[in-house]
Order: sequence, then structure tokens, then C-alpha cells
Amino acid sequence: MSKKNKAKVKILLLESYLAAIKNSVGSKTYRSLLAEINGKKIDIAGNGSYSCALFASSILFVFKLIKDMHATVNSLAKDLETFGWQEIKNPKIGSILIWDEIYDNKSGKVHKHAGFYIGNNKAISNSEAKKSPQIHHLTYGERNGQPVRKITKIFWHKKLDS
Repeated sequence: MSKKNKAKVKILLLESYLAAIKNSVGSKTYRSLLAEINGKKIDIAGNGSYSCALFASSILFVFKLIKDMHATVNSLAKDLETFGWQEIKNPKIGSILIWDEIYDNKSGKVHKHAGFYIGNNKAISNSEAKKSPQIHHLTYGERNGQPVRKITKIFWHKKLDS
């Protein structure tokens, strides 16, 4: 094939990234993360109950927007910061959202939550109840005029601008 017959292919990063996020809704792919702890095999993602960081970091890792996949929101946030993600005040489509800590009655633990902003006051993050990524309101709605879940950090990467 001659040089002039070769097609020039440019991956559309933002569009492909958003498609992967949206296409993940309902997927069981991010449900389990197996680890050995003190010689015992454990699903540290709780069969989808605690998969938000795994879901978000897997998408980011595929698109080379972070260094590694993560099991916790804290390690995900640290990787975002070291990989050039900047905190912004208002979400852009494709930005990473970190929600405040809540107490989980089942586990007796406090944990943060992470996901993606997709526009129109909607986000996609892992649902503990459905054990898969789901679309929901940006703050999970409002109660008494206040967000059900407060967003504590919003991250954006300049690579998504192009």
C-alpha cells in the first residue's frame, strides 16, 4: 500500500472515553476485585457493593489517564492528583466526581464515593444496591433543599480538552 492510500486515524479521546463510561451502565465487569489477605482470598469489592473506585479507575486506566487501577477512592484521588488532574469548581462532561463520606450500615465503615459527570445534572457511578454502574442525579437528588450526597472534589484533565 502506498503512503497516499494510508488513512490517518486519530482516536477521539473525549468521545471514546464518554462512550466507555455510558456503555458501562449495568455492566457486571467491575463487580469483583480479588485479593489475598492473610492467606485468605477475599473479594475486596464486595461483589459490586464497593466497586466505585474500581469502576472509575478501570475506565481511566484504559484511556491512559491514570497510572493504575484502584480499590479505594483515596488511592484513586491520589493517582488523579499525581497524574495531572486538576481540581475544578464546576463539573464538565467527563469530569471525575468525589462525593463525601457516608456511613455504611452493612459494613459498619465510612467510605467515599467516585464516579463521572455526564451532563444535565447526571452522573454515572457504581450503585451499591444494583452492584453495577448506574446513571443518577449529580447529588443523588435533594432532601430538605440540600444535596443528598455532597460533592467534595471535581477533577478535570487537560487531555480531555483536545
